[in-house]
Amino acid sequence: MSLPFASRDDRKAVESALAFAPKFDENGLIVAIATDHVTNEVLMVAYMNEESLRKTLELGEAVYFSRSRQEIWHKGATSGHVQKVKEIKTDCDQDALVLKVEQIGSGCCHAGYPSCFYRAVPLESDVTATDGDYPLTQQSEQSYDPDAVYKK
Repeated sequence: MSLPFASRDDRKAVESALAFAPKFDENGLIVAIATDHVTNEVLMVAYMNEESLRKTLELGEAVYFSRSRQEIWHKGATSGHVQKVKEIKTDCDQDALVLKVEQIGSGCCHAGYPSCFYRAVPLESDVTATDGDYPLTQQSEQSYDPDAVYKK
């Protein structure tokens, strides 16, 4: 059973009523931030369209929309690294979602890391003079071999 989303006609109702009225952008997408349901660590940022959001609600597992492939993407369908959704939060104007998930498997990042946020950008005051590009610092190691998992 697929319940309808609430109307977005009344801004005050969107911001204060207890009715889910997601705001999809001009491309039909809404940002979805996946966090670990226990540690609150940010795992990844992706997008959902109405179909993938409804599939997420129906399955209890994260389903996203791939902007690069222009298709629905059930997280973990290839790798086995699924995200069991424990809670979905929306912000005040309902144009962004936070999915609190149980990450199953070695990690969520297609590059082989536990989180897609495995590097940090130092503040300029912490950067030593270099002739190269603005540096990043590595924050974690790969937790699996993406070439083996995705058969590249």
